[in-house]
Amino acid sequence: QVQLVESGGGLVQAGGSLRLSCAASGSFFSINDMGWYRQVPGKQRELVAVMSSGGTTNYADSVKGRFTISRDNAKNTVYLQMTSLKPEDTAVYYCNLQYYSSSYRRYTNWGQGTQVTVSS
Repeated sequence: QVQLVESGGGLVQAGGSLRLSCAASGSFFSINDMGWYRQVPGKQRELVAVMSSGGTTNYADSVKGRFTISRDNAKNTVYLQMTSLKPEDTAVYYCNLQYYSSSYRRYTNWGQGTQVTVSS
């Protein structure tokens, strides 16, 4: 079983910065993609950024140039550096992990979510 612990959310003024962290722990054979999604009430959860085990990244158009995803494979941790934040970035941010178990089955786990609020 794999657990994800997120941290780093909070309240920030427009134009400010925040850094989210998500640490994975538990039993797994290897980690594939690690990423961040966000959701606001009444809307579907949407991709923010994802990074493959090889370092390939994919960003939502709305965050390109402002957010940077990175990961520390030794610590099984993924980060999201958010700069030039806008009120429309306000959402609950969820960490997502895709991994393989020792029996080579693929799983997806979600973090508990962390609130990011950007005031105008």
